[in-house]
Amino acid sequence: MLLRSTLIYGPATLFTRLGALLFVVVATRIVDQHEYGILTLVVTVGELIDLAVTEWMRIALLRLGGKGEVSRGSLLQAGRILTGTTVLAFLLAAPASLFVLPERWLEFFIAICVYLIAGAISRFALLVLQLQQRHTAYMLLEFLRAFLQLALPLMTMVMDHNSFLTVSIASNLGTLIAGLVAGVTAARKIVPGPSRFTSREFFSLGVPIIAAVLVSFGLHSVERVVLNEFHGAASVAVFAAIFSLARQPINTIANAVNTGSFPEAVGRFDERGPDAASAFFTQVMALIISLSLPAAALLIALSDDLVTLILPPNYSGHHTILFAIITLTVIIANVTSFVFNAMVHAHKRPQLLIVNNTIGSMVGIALCFVLIPGMSEVGAALALAGGAVTNMIVSIIISHRLTPISVPWRAIAYAVLVALGTAGAAALATQELQFLPVFFRLGFASLAGGLVFLGLNAALHPKVTLKKLAMVRARLSVRGETS
Repeated sequence: MLLRSTLIYGPATLFTRLGALLFVVVATRIVDQHEYGILTLVVTVGELIDLAVTEWMRIALLRLGGKGEVSRGSLLQAGRILTGTTVLAFLLAAPASLFVLPERWLEFFIAICVYLIAGAISRFALLVLQLQQRHTAYMLLEFLRAFLQLALPLMTMVMDHNSFLTVSIASNLGTLIAGLVAGVTAARKIVPGPSRFTSREFFSLGVPIIAAVLVSFGLHSVERVVLNEFHGAASVAVFAAIFSLARQPINTIANAVNTGSFPEAVGRFDERGPDAASAFFTQVMALIISLSLPAAALLIALSDDLVTLILPPNYSGHHTILFAIITLTVIIANVTSFVFNAMVHAHKRPQLLIVNNTIGSMVGIALCFVLIPGMSEVGAALALAGGAVTNMIVSIIISHRLTPISVPWRAIAYAVLVALGTAGAAALATQELQFLPVFFRLGFASLAGGLVFLGLNAALHPKVTLKKLAMVRARLSVRGETS
């Protein structure tokens, strides 16, 4: 079931991340480097405010709204709350803009407000589709969002490549259009009926999530703000571009797993109890690590060629070490969020997340001011890693006190072996094919790493491999008979 849901949501997640990657490729070449740095700060500040005042609704609705049929009363209740939290987000955006970019705060404020409106509408509509278990519609609308988020900014860049505001508005316009289409699609399947929860229940679950997000600033946002203060927006642009290249493939995998796994996990928790949810979370952890670690190793092995191919020369930096730190940090953050923190949400005890987020954030902020002044982008990556590791350790302790989650040590050991083999094959291919243009060298090296990945997984999991091959042969034989 877990692998099936991952494969269902995987294409939509992949297409969205691919669109974001293509955006980086184009924007870093067309948009002024300073303006691109400010554009990434818009996303950083917008994400932080969005997480604090609106993103919590996703978890609350998934936890309280049920699965399958979604009642009109539940959505009206959530919609009223969403409207109020979005207005609150605008109020927070003004002082944040004055702090981050005082000389152009009004442009920054407008960009963040557009980001917040588009994100709230799109996320809410897609969440309803997820609750309705309409996987195909969800996937197609994510495709639409990814396409529009790439196409509209590209057209804007051609006309005005020296303004972060126009590019930001164009990108979020794509999100808004896709969100409105998703809303119309979801509305057709909404059933009559009262709300399944009260405002009190919704806020009792949501307020601790908001508090946990507010104290997590040092875990995923502060490094860019501090980097901007010490080294300027151009340095932020370099860090953000490489961060995006390193993060997107890893997040594609983890988000595809989590989109289907979280509703299933809380469903098992409610129906079968904590132990059933714990066993399922162990499977989630094993799948995330088994897929993410080899992908990270491949990215690290190919980092120099990737940067050469994708980014312009003025975005040069410590590529390999940044890729290594960022990819491993993202894996740690995903396992923490989608496994250990998810268990806390299953218990409806999100207030406990304030503890690990606070401790991790304090460590991350302290490391930012220690490391970034002298180490610039590498210091930002190390600070991010320090906060993520601390957050994970405390999160493991907290979730263990609720319901222990077994660590899949065998799966992790296998993932390490596969990752080493994948990276080794890719690095060897890259070294031997230096005479080829970088695009073809990357293609052959990726192919070599991919083949080793498949071969090692087949060797380490022979029973599963034989079972899958038998299923494929059976399907092919049935098709052959029918034709």
